[in-house]
Amino acid sequence: MDRLIYTAMSGAKQVFLQQAGVAQNLANATTIGYRAMEHRFRAVPVLGEGEPTRVFAADASVADVFEAGPVTVTGRPLDVAVEGAGWIAVQGGDGREAYTRAGNLKTDANGVLQTSTGFNVLGEGGPIALPPDNNIAIAPDGTVSSIPRFGAGAINSANAVGRIKLVNPPENTLVRGDDGLFRTANGIPALVDEKVNLLPEALEGSNVNTAEAMVRMISLSRQFEMQIKMLQTADDNARAASQILSMNA
Repeated sequence: MDRLIYTAMSGAKQVFLQQAGVAQNLANATTIGYRAMEHRFRAVPVLGEGEPTRVFAADASVADVFEAGPVTVTGRPLDVAVEGAGWIAVQGGDGREAYTRAGNLKTDANGVLQTSTGFNVLGEGGPIALPPDNNIAIAPDGTVSSIPRFGAGAINSANAVGRIKLVNPPENTLVRGDDGLFRTANGIPALVDEKVNLLPEALEGSNVNTAEAMVRMISLSRQFEMQIKMLQTADDNARAASQILSMNA
């Protein structure tokens, strides 16, 4: 069997993986704080007897796109958007510190500040617990204050109950987990960065460019069809060669 089949097959496989990555980006085009990903590949020469006339397509890495997404003002007190570079520290399902840009926060039944997916938001001393029957305000520096809803002078009696941990580790040290959260590659929690600020009552959307992703998907579909066509051509050539050999026999 001609080696063209194997080289075309490797190309089709990697294009299929790229399609899956683009499809995931499109599926998260409206996910708050989502960071797009892209598959990167490299050509690997096929070494053996004779000249290296063919190459395989090999998976090199999955890169994360850290460009900021669009910011929308919501007016909701528990919504925050990270201004510029930086991350909100949360407690992942494994108990380790992780990072997200999704600022659509909520409180659970016990008043603990969480992300919309249920991860506890971390403060300087751990998860932040909010008192009941209080309005909540989040300052640009991450300070979370509670304001009593009832009582004389309640508006003027705001109390700081915690401060959201804001970090800004180098992007090349972050890895994305299966839960969508980012963690440091060495597992060491990042230090607080006082330069990171929040935009209160606003949300950052996904940084996926839907138009660009759709064009990319169409291009990948055509590349996949081309690789499959090469496989069919190699198979047809092999069948024709077998018929000629049979006739000569």
